[in-house]
Amino acid sequence: MIKDKDNEEKDLKELDNICEECKDENESVSQNLILIGYKICKSCRVSKTIFPI
Repeated sequence: MIKDKDNEEKDLKELDNICEECKDENESVSQNLILIGYKICKSCRVSKTIFPI
């Protein structure tokens, strides 16, 4: 039971919609996490695509 509770808390923390780059909360963060595997918002994704450094 305790392991299940820990896994649920970890999953909820992972889906908190906070971008790892700019630390802003955005709905697109969870969408990008599902699509590309990174927790970044739409604007950070575009900037990383244009300026990949």
